[in-house]
Amino acid sequence: MAAAVGVLLATPGAHGQSLYEKQQHLDGKISSLRSQIEQAKDKEGILSTQIQAASSDISSLEGDIGVLTGTLAGLESELAAARARLAALEERFDRQTDHLNRLRKDFTAAQETLDNRLVDLYTAGETDTVALILGVTSLSELIEQIDFVNEIGLQDQRIAAELKRLKGEMREARIETGRIRDQVADETATIAAKTEEARAAQAALVARQSALESARADKQSLLANVSEEREHNEEDLDQLQAASAQLAAQIQAAQAASSGSGGSSGSGGSGAAPSSGFVWPTSGVVTSGFGPRWGRMHEGIDIAAPTGTSVRAVAAGTVIYAGVMGGYGNIVVIDHGNGLSTAYAHLSAIWAGGGGVSQGQGIGAIGCTGSCTGPHLHFEVRVNGAAVDPMGYL
Repeated sequence: MAAAVGVLLATPGAHGQSLYEKQQHLDGKISSLRSQIEQAKDKEGILSTQIQAASSDISSLEGDIGVLTGTLAGLESELAAARARLAALEERFDRQTDHLNRLRKDFTAAQETLDNRLVDLYTAGETDTVALILGVTSLSELIEQIDFVNEIGLQDQRIAAELKRLKGEMREARIETGRIRDQVADETATIAAKTEEARAAQAALVARQSALESARADKQSLLANVSEEREHNEEDLDQLQAASAQLAAQIQAAQAASSGSGGSSGSGGSGAAPSSGFVWPTSGVVTSGFGPRWGRMHEGIDIAAPTGTSVRAVAAGTVIYAGVMGGYGNIVVIDHGNGLSTAYAHLSAIWAGGGGVSQGQGIGAIGCTGSCTGPHLHFEVRVNGAAVDPMGYL
């Protein structure tokens, strides 16, 4: 009966494929879509987290920028006041300098006037008080001449002394103004440096905020694309799962028809292992079992072994598929009758391309073809096309 089932399942349909091959093809596409959907969900989660982090950073930056803006406003106001004060001191210093220069001229003029008077007196021969007394004709004239000379001398002396005093005061005022001006200039320079630092810091934060906003926009666009692609894949998955269910029903019907046509004992589609039991398909370590993995169903077990290690048929049967199949890479599928079949995937070489095989016969070599991360055998057991845990048969 096993041979009859193998022939029936391997008989080409309307499009040149057997029912079993159609189901395997659909199962491969379903597995691939599920993997893509889970990857898309993982990527959506990562992108959403990154977008939230970027939004949080942007909000934090907005607060920092606000603080800096307030600080900068205060510094700029302080800087403007300092510059105004410095300008006033500069103007005051200039006025004092002009005044001092005028006093210097006045002092020089007074000194020249005094000197000229002395010269005039000397030239006239009235070089002393005795000569002046001898030149008068009366006592009253004498008194007048003496008072006149003394008054002129005292007045000139007072003017010279006053100018000298003012000159000294103006020099001290100018020195004090210059000292204050230099101090205010230093303070202004310090405030200007702090203001420039605040401006630079604010500009850096604004640039960083802009970059984060741009990156967030890119991630939001990417998230929208990923979400849209995932939704399309989910729609395709629904359609493929419906097609797979329909194909599984067709396989079951074909197996039932083959069993009812009068095969040998062992018919009935129970899916039980042959009485002799399965042998291990290869020597190695089981690295992944049957069941959910990475958000999707792992429909077999993985046995790690070096590339080229021999892969054996676990039981006698008929090869119903040998070739490349999607993420399985190179795969051999053997039908053992009673609705039971086994699959050997990721092979580096296929040795059995069709026909019957005996238990323990070499059918290929371990490799890493299709979707895999290292050399291993992906081994499946299927009952009526549905994957079951292989450990229940080994």
